[in-house]
Amino acid sequence: MAGKYSISVTTEILMEYEEKLIEIFNQTISSNFFTALMVLENVEFINIYFRLSLISADLDDNKFSDCAFASNSDYLVTNDKHFNILKATNFPHINIISNEEFIEILKELK
Repeated sequence: MAGKYSISVTTEILMEYEEKLIEIFNQTISSNFFTALMVLENVEFINIYFRLSLISADLDDNKFSDCAFASNSDYLVTNDKHFNILKATNFPHINIISNEEFIEILKELK
């Protein structure tokens, strides 16, 4: 919200977020979340032109690695172990960090 970093998303990612938010909370919270995303200047909407298919353990996770690659992200933040395969992938290099590691990075930005 403070704009100290940017977040990259795709339509596929937004659809999954919507599904999970409605499942865990409700439609109102989901709508409020998406309204915020649409107005924040540090949200970057990415078009995916290449499907890298780097994660075979859960094919649905590839939308996140494809977005990280296409947006040239500094980090892909996740605690999902399926993404660990990317740590051993030389090309493309996608820097995988945990939620806890990202929180520490954010604390340093203060």
